[in-house]
Amino acid sequence: MNQVATPAPSSSGADFVKSRRSSIIAAIFLMATSAIGPGFITQTATFTTKLGAAFAFGILASVLIDFVVQLNVWRMIALSRRNASALANAALPGSGHVLALLVIFGGLVFNVGNIAGAGLGLSALLGLPAKWGGLISAALAVGIFASSRAGAAVDRLIIWLGLLMIAMTAYVAFVSGPPVGEALQQMVVPQLVDWTAITTIVGGTVGGYITYAGAHRLLDRGTVGAENLGAVTAGALNGIAVTGVMRFLLFLAILGVVSSGVVIDVSGKGANPAAQAFQAAAGEFGLRVFGLVLWAAAITSVIGAAYTSMSFLSAFKSDISERARNRATVVFIAVSLAVFLLMGTAPAALLVFAGGFNGLILPLGMTIFMIIGWRRADLLGGVSYPKWLLVLGTAVCALTWYMGVVSVGPIFRLLAA
Repeated sequence: MNQVATPAPSSSGADFVKSRRSSIIAAIFLMATSAIGPGFITQTATFTTKLGAAFAFGILASVLIDFVVQLNVWRMIALSRRNASALANAALPGSGHVLALLVIFGGLVFNVGNIAGAGLGLSALLGLPAKWGGLISAALAVGIFASSRAGAAVDRLIIWLGLLMIAMTAYVAFVSGPPVGEALQQMVVPQLVDWTAITTIVGGTVGGYITYAGAHRLLDRGTVGAENLGAVTAGALNGIAVTGVMRFLLFLAILGVVSSGVVIDVSGKGANPAAQAFQAAAGEFGLRVFGLVLWAAAITSVIGAAYTSMSFLSAFKSDISERARNRATVVFIAVSLAVFLLMGTAPAALLVFAGGFNGLILPLGMTIFMIIGWRRADLLGGVSYPKWLLVLGTAVCALTWYMGVVSVGPIFRLLAA
């Protein structure tokens, strides 16, 4: 009698869920660590010193804008199964190439700042000259992308360093004793609204390549389509929550120091305002903690900026292989390092400018995505897109155009600081 083989229970369903979960967690932390880079840390220290508790309004504005931008971008890229430049070209031929050029250039500017931030971090942590710190950090990032398991290495490093940043910043926020009540009041009714500060902080946390970092990671991992939309939306919301918590913790840490009467140098002439604040809050240990936090933020942002910027190369070569893109990413990091080593701009000033420049790019990308949402639903897999999200997206788009127009002059003057 012949025996009929009984197939072993399939684990494909469990494997799919596990793979999707890991891809979403990786995307969350890639977005979060890109948003919480050295630019944001330096910008927050600079503007909190200048504006005090009134800057709470700017932090809140950045979180709300982040919510609208990221939800729209993650959902549209997932539904279309295309990256941002390909989706833009499908809706408005040629616009994807323009967006790609701006994001790549903005990513380069930001990555020079990220490498500068890594240099500042290792300087505070180990006492190394900033340029040597930047060189060592860039070499580490190149090594990661040159490895045969670059994708897995990027995901693990970003998650662990992201958690480390949050824990260390929470400690300093606790010991600095910030006036939480005043911050909450001025978050809603600020005594002063500085549009240049808001544009810069938005650019440093949402603008440029950061807008697309998490969504492009999900696309690369295959977590796309209407069937994954619920998980993608939840991932976007969790990513926004992680970045929001870190933003407020860092703001409160700096505010506690400023409110105590400590004078922080924000001249930009080699000044490192965030390091001064951490040292004032927790002494020599605080300075070392700052160095670790800034370096972790910088190295993850170097990786995020390079990875996301080079994902836009498909606008010019649609069949580019992952290996070729990794090689291009290595070149991108090397060029960023060369610019950092050659230029004379103070690192802190460069980090603030980089955020402002990327804030100027944000309105263009949002305009294209809003046109797709309102006029080209056929590109979104036939799914009925929420009108409330489009209304909020259009309002944020108009706001970012306004902020860009009123802030462009002051942002470029930052380079002279």
